[in-house]
Amino acid sequence: MASNEQIHSLEKVLEDKLDGEDLAEVKRILYGSPCEKIDIPQNVLDNASKNDFEVVGYKMTAKPESTRAPRMVRIGAIQNKIVLPTSAPIGEQIKAMHDRLGLMIDAAGESGVNVLCLQEAWTMPFAFCTREKHPWMQFAESAENGATTLFLQELAKKWNMVIVSPILERDEEHQDTIWNTAVVISNFGRVIGKSRKNHIPRVGDFNESTYYSESELGHPVFETQFGMIGINICYGRHHPLNWLGYSLNGAEIVFNPSATIGALSEPLWPIEARCHAIANCYFTVAINRVGTEHFENEFTSADGKPAHNDFGHFYGSSYVAAPNGSRTPGLSRVNDGLLVTEVDLNLVRQVRDRWCFQMTQRLPVYRDLLNQASSPEFKRKIIREKVKECW
Repeated sequence: MASNEQIHSLEKVLEDKLDGEDLAEVKRILYGSPCEKIDIPQNVLDNASKNDFEVVGYKMTAKPESTRAPRMVRIGAIQNKIVLPTSAPIGEQIKAMHDRLGLMIDAAGESGVNVLCLQEAWTMPFAFCTREKHPWMQFAESAENGATTLFLQELAKKWNMVIVSPILERDEEHQDTIWNTAVVISNFGRVIGKSRKNHIPRVGDFNESTYYSESELGHPVFETQFGMIGINICYGRHHPLNWLGYSLNGAEIVFNPSATIGALSEPLWPIEARCHAIANCYFTVAINRVGTEHFENEFTSADGKPAHNDFGHFYGSSYVAAPNGSRTPGLSRVNDGLLVTEVDLNLVRQVRDRWCFQMTQRLPVYRDLLNQASSPEFKRKIIREKVKECW
């Protein structure tokens, strides 16, 4: 393999090197309980092939219950590259992304998806590495009535689908403040509300604090016809208490729309969303963009690297994890893709009943510790060995 060539996916490497019982056992160890594949309509597969994106589907089941009917929901996750060069006019870039994602959202609708989430800042290149305000701020738009929200409202109504749309928001009601925001659009085409990025990275090329600040909205959970959903945007996945906030507010599905590169985070990627699905007893949906985005002007890095024109490779690999620790295989590291995962939300309570994580979490103990640690007068509780003086 050439040094600049990317592998398709971890799963493809395993399938190329292993087969039969060995492959099944390795996948069991890596992914937990096997996910059954679900059929995707042939016309969807044909259109996806024609338009150069993949569509795969899996199913995560729960035990049948006597007192509750199954709560089956199809979750959709889309990962994609940018369409036009970053130097193209902003309006043309946005239009190209709308056209591209329109095709993929139609594929999700035809595949029976009920709740769909797109990747972080999906209408634009992830230009926050550059520290340049112009022209990138022109991608910012209203969460309530911007062009992207209006575009997705029609698709949400068309497919009876809840759509989570992560965008760069311009809050016109508050002096044009910029936020990293996820807009939640109901299956009736109405804006239910929005969630914002709680934690802003200050690592490597991720210079996002130049553009927006941490959210002041907390950890909202949105009641939809297809379950209670939260959105933990990108860097928030590194903060366990951030995931906990959505659990405390009743989330059953938490989306993690992201933009992250292989050189920085890929060893963490398969672990974090899955760990927090287990710890918080809900489904998590990890979504990452794909490709390498090049910018006209060089920029420098907090890691001391020479000036360069790209972030690095966004490695996709989007997946869904269940509260019992199982997860789907990931999408490709290199291709646009739609992941469809049918889940039974009854699994959330079943896992809570089995493991009792919520019953045993002892929130008052941590409340007191966090209150103390938040004080400027905080002193760490360290017990040291007492040593007698020798005479």
